[in-house]
Amino acid sequence: MRIDILATAPEVHRAFGALEKYIRSSGLPDATVDLLYLRISQLNGCAYCVDAHSADLKRLGEDDRRIWGVAAWRESPFYTPAERAALALAEEGTLLPGGEGVSDAVWEEAAAHYPEELLAALIATIAQMNAMNRLGVINKLAPRP
Repeated sequence: MRIDILATAPEVHRAFGALEKYIRSSGLPDATVDLLYLRISQLNGCAYCVDAHSADLKRLGEDDRRIWGVAAWRESPFYTPAERAALALAEEGTLLPGGEGVSDAVWEEAAAHYPEELLAALIATIAQMNAMNRLGVINKLAPRP
C-alpha cells in the first residue's frame, strides 16, 4: 500500500461509507450488490476488492459456483434474469464500450427488472465500486496472504 488513505483522509472513508449506507438500505438484495462489486472489481483488476467481495458473498451463504462463475455470468446458469440485467449494466457502466456508455438495450433490460428507485441504487452501486477500485489500484492495495 502506498499510503493509508483511512488515516490520511478519513473524510474519503466517511463519504464512501455514506454512499454504502444508501446502497445497502435501497432495497437491492445484498447478494446482487456484492455480485456487482465482485464483477466490477474483476474488470478493474482490483485484487483487494475481488478478495473482499468474494468473502462477503461467502458470508452471505452464496454458493461457490455463483461466486466463481460471475466472471462468466453470461454462460453460467446460476443467476436470475434480474441479476443478469444488473451485471450487464455494471459491465457496460464500467467498460463504457465504444465511448458511448451504456447501450439502450442494456438499460431497457435493467429497467424491465428494477423500478426507478432501484435503478438509481444500481447506478450508485456501479459508481461506488468503480471509484473504490480506482483507490485500491492506484494505491496498490492487495489482499493479505
